[in-house]
Amino acid sequence: MKRTRTIIILILIVLTFTVALYYLWQKNQEDPVTYTTEQPTTQTIVLNTVATGSIVPEEEILIKPNISGVIEEVFIEAGEYVESGDLIAKIRVIPNISSLTSAKNNISSSNTALETAEINFKTQKAIYDRQKALFDKGVISANDFDQINNDYLSAKQRVDQARIDVTQSRQNYDIIKTGTTSGLGDIAQTQVRATVSGMVLDVPVKAGNQVIEANNFNEGTSIASLADIKKMIFEGKVDESEVGKIKEGLPLEITVGAIENQKFDAVLEYIAPKGVAENGAIQFEIEGSLKSVDSTFIRAGLSANASIILAKVENVLAIKEALVQYDPKTKKPFVEVEVGDQKFERRDVELGLSNGIFVEVKSGVSEADKIKVWNQLQGPPQYAGRN
Repeated sequence: MKRTRTIIILILIVLTFTVALYYLWQKNQEDPVTYTTEQPTTQTIVLNTVATGSIVPEEEILIKPNISGVIEEVFIEAGEYVESGDLIAKIRVIPNISSLTSAKNNISSSNTALETAEINFKTQKAIYDRQKALFDKGVISANDFDQINNDYLSAKQRVDQARIDVTQSRQNYDIIKTGTTSGLGDIAQTQVRATVSGMVLDVPVKAGNQVIEANNFNEGTSIASLADIKKMIFEGKVDESEVGKIKEGLPLEITVGAIENQKFDAVLEYIAPKGVAENGAIQFEIEGSLKSVDSTFIRAGLSANASIILAKVENVLAIKEALVQYDPKTKKPFVEVEVGDQKFERRDVELGLSNGIFVEVKSGVSEADKIKVWNQLQGPPQYAGRN
């Protein structure tokens, strides 16, 4: 009985020892955790938000005719540079029959009025000559002669006014018929001229197109659009979640999709006070003036992105955000610095500006310190191949 008990105990001891050896062997097969380290670097950290939009001229002038008609000839093309006063197009007037007939009738009425005034003037002049001779001889009084003199001068004035009315009626007839008249001199309404100097962006009309004059009831037909391409602005939109972070005067970095490897400096000058709903989100319009585009030709309407710089620090000591740990109780940041072979100690740090990848370190570590990558990803476990 004692012998059987002894054998059982020995067997248990052997099994326990075997299991312990197998466990230790398994542990030795596992790779030890080895942490890598990274050192702080000198970085320029920029905190920004991005707006999409396009490059447009600061002022785009639409040239419109001051008389309706048909384009007879166009003297410019898009892309040309014109000076103020240069001839852009010439218009051939197509007269309105009703207006033309009315103007012609006005000429007849004016001529009739002139003839009547001239007959009355001749009568008054004859009376004046007779009465003056009598006045000179002292036959009539001064009061009687003054009345006759006034009638004579009034008749002469009516003749002068009638002649002016005839001239105006003929000019009005010429304008309705041809669009111009000799009285206008060089300011012929059939000639459309540039009102400002700049580049021609677009010429939406061709010879033969009908155009309408600008008036109180119609904005008129645009014959050309002009702009100073040296004064360009960025027009874009930002989301409502970002608009509270920006303000007028912030610097912009403009990148144009069609111009590679080049950035343009600008200044944020306008933020719309009212947003517009687009695709379920509220968008706010912004504008920024480009500082200088003299060396590069930027075509109006090119799509662009604007990086709105909210904050910026240059040449500061920085580490990756992934290296920073936070105390579970105090929530203060710290890092683990290597002090020996795979031995680390905790260092509290003071952080500054962050762009989501790098964060400025104001104190706590130096450029020579090696910081533990504590949340590094381990490689996937290796599995034996299937049969």
